[in-house]
Amino acid sequence: MTELTGGVCAPKGFLAGGIRCGIKPSSQKKDLALIYSKQNCQAAAMFTKNKVKAASIQVSEESIKDGRLRMVIANSGNANACTGEKGFLAAKRMAKAAADLFIIDPADVAVASTGVIGVELPIGVIENNINALKESLKADAQGHADALEAIMTTDTKKKEIAVEFDIGNVTVRIGAMAKGSGMIHPNMATMLAFITTDAAIMPSALNSSLKRAVNRSFNRLTVDGDTSTNDMVLVMANGEAANKTITSCEPGTEERQNSDYEVFSSALEHVCVALARMMARDGEGATKLVTVTVSGAKNEDTAQALAKSVASSSLVKAACFGADANWGRVLCALGYSGEEFNPCKTAVLFKSKSGEIEVCREGQTVNFNEDTAKEILSQEEIEILVCLSEGEGKASVWGCDLTYDYVKINGDYRS
Repeated sequence: MTELTGGVCAPKGFLAGGIRCGIKPSSQKKDLALIYSKQNCQAAAMFTKNKVKAASIQVSEESIKDGRLRMVIANSGNANACTGEKGFLAAKRMAKAAADLFIIDPADVAVASTGVIGVELPIGVIENNINALKESLKADAQGHADALEAIMTTDTKKKEIAVEFDIGNVTVRIGAMAKGSGMIHPNMATMLAFITTDAAIMPSALNSSLKRAVNRSFNRLTVDGDTSTNDMVLVMANGEAANKTITSCEPGTEERQNSDYEVFSSALEHVCVALARMMARDGEGATKLVTVTVSGAKNEDTAQALAKSVASSSLVKAACFGADANWGRVLCALGYSGEEFNPCKTAVLFKSKSGEIEVCREGQTVNFNEDTAKEILSQEEIEILVCLSEGEGKASVWGCDLTYDYVKINGDYRS
């Protein structure tokens, strides 16, 4: 697998663009994006599990039901959530405005929004600038960059990736962009993520591949414990690579099909994990990327739940910020995870580019050097390793430290 530039425009047949239309009246940043495929696409998506769903989620959930899409239109600066019937109609108008550009069915358009909740979406400024949005479309890295800028809110770093790999003797590409910095917690973590591929793949296989990738990436991501109203990860596959169509991943399917599915799914997982790590590193106010890995658990699900509990702990996150080797907080978080494990057989280690140090063995402290531990935890990327002795289950969860700046950012988010 080779990483490329170009993001969502790296796969064949996709264009993207972004403009400033005035949704963010006090900003000069772009706030309206479009990703478009020249061909019809098979599509799959996953959405927030929050009971309060933004209008864009409601519209997109309906559009994706037949497993087909042609484009996604997205805005930043306004979540169009908790806006009632007006908000729902605005999201429908947003889809129709994009569809009318290419004379296609609005049902083939996904809609995404991100920003402040409870404020009416100024749909008029979107409709008035829709032709300019079409004119911004490009099939290159600049088109991708413009679209990515247009979906960012409190992000300080770009989240983007593209990869190239072979299925059989055919080269296939996957490209992606994401936004997400705050209101991020496992359970379809808060973000927008748009993924394109020129692979030929049936909707059922694409859907199962996406679910697996999300479970091992975005659902293993936490920044602050808040799950938003607007979470969405969407993948569109237009088939322009002309590989033999991946039709199934079911047991009993011919070996080549299963092999092709695994190659594609591994690449999609790689892309999603990369984006998840980027979001964790860019958590609001964060100074450190924190990876929590639990190994030796009864199974993968148990390992994931234990790792989530540690990565989500405000006390653990604060200790990471202060480079304090307070391993007792790690055990405490494991203990309230709801998962069964034996604390008396648990070891905890801290690791970074500065080295690795064991701070807990068999549920008790060990004689470790505090200065060495502080040096390890002072790095920009740190790992908390939890070792059990109960099975083969292993999982990593990505998070960040909790800093003073998180409160500053969210204390005046509407201002």
